[in-house]
Amino acid sequence: MNTKSFIRASLLTIFFICQVGKNNCATAQTGLKDVTDNKFLIGAALNMSQVSERDNKTIELIRRHFNAITPENCMKCSFIHPEENRYDFTDTDKFVEFGEKYGLEIIGHCLIWHSQLAPWFCVDDKGADVSPETLKARMKKHISTIVGRYKGRVKGWDVVNEAILEDGSYRESKFFKILGEDFIPLAFQYAHEADPEAELYYNDYGMDNPGRRNAVVRLVQKLKSQGIRIDAVGMQGHMGMDYPKISDFEASMLAFASTGVKVMITEWDMSALPTVSQSANISETQDYQKALNPYPDGLPESISKKWNERMRSFFELFIKHADIIERVTTWGVTDGNSWKNNFPVSGRTDYPLLFDRNYQPKPFVKALLGNERHQN
Repeated sequence: MNTKSFIRASLLTIFFICQVGKNNCATAQTGLKDVTDNKFLIGAALNMSQVSERDNKTIELIRRHFNAITPENCMKCSFIHPEENRYDFTDTDKFVEFGEKYGLEIIGHCLIWHSQLAPWFCVDDKGADVSPETLKARMKKHISTIVGRYKGRVKGWDVVNEAILEDGSYRESKFFKILGEDFIPLAFQYAHEADPEAELYYNDYGMDNPGRRNAVVRLVQKLKSQGIRIDAVGMQGHMGMDYPKISDFEASMLAFASTGVKVMITEWDMSALPTVSQSANISETQDYQKALNPYPDGLPESISKKWNERMRSFFELFIKHADIIERVTTWGVTDGNSWKNNFPVSGRTDYPLLFDRNYQPKPFVKALLGNERHQN
């Protein structure tokens, strides 16, 4: 072999070795966001402890697997606007800065919601309901101030959250009692005026229910007929081992998409524990407590297998309809920081998220990543 041929062969060998090393490294670092690349965003809801970056393992999971974030609480009215003439942007500024630091799409949650509403918002100094004009002015100032502060930095906003009941009627919130159905179009109008480029969403739970499904379809059609911007419907994904039916969930996805908006799966988690009604009379007896918290030390293999199979079925549904889905967001990162723990009774241990308490992906996630031996 002459000198030129030897050099050429050596360079090709070095290039091949480098490429193999690069590919192996890429495989080891594959995240969920790579699995869903060019399909939809994969997001997570974060609390302020996570945003503070005190837990490096959680930060590693966020950076590897997610490309969008939603705040669990800091943008809700009681936190960000606790008094009429006082806003507290301390946590929200940190949240937005965190997203920008790591190149994540930032979702605002939420502007108008009957729950976690600052007590002053809908009443006067005597505790009586304010007039329609006063509430409109307060809504506009609240929305304009918050959306305006993060104009161009937040991809989209959950403008109105949980306004419709299962039978399709409107929730009897203060907003509805004072303004009627108009409070929703007004909220979307104010948000659009504050940031014309931001996406705007309606978000609700139990969206597999036909009554709520049909009412939300009518709501979207009404907003569009009035020339009011709405970009997507958020379907909260708080699920259990026995609800919702995949076919019902899929029917709602298709119904919302038929109106011309995108679909987002928001607040996705799946309890592995027996379903307990929030209205149930929670007994303090030892036997009942044990029934409510059956797996304090870990899931039995049989339950874990069923949970993973069901979660994978839903994920496959999302992939199947990737053409209409804009984002899938889990409500938390690991089992240890899920709101499902201690709910509805203190001490309850649940396993609802994609990563366990040791920061490891659940089996169905490992399969999606194509690496059954995936380690952090």
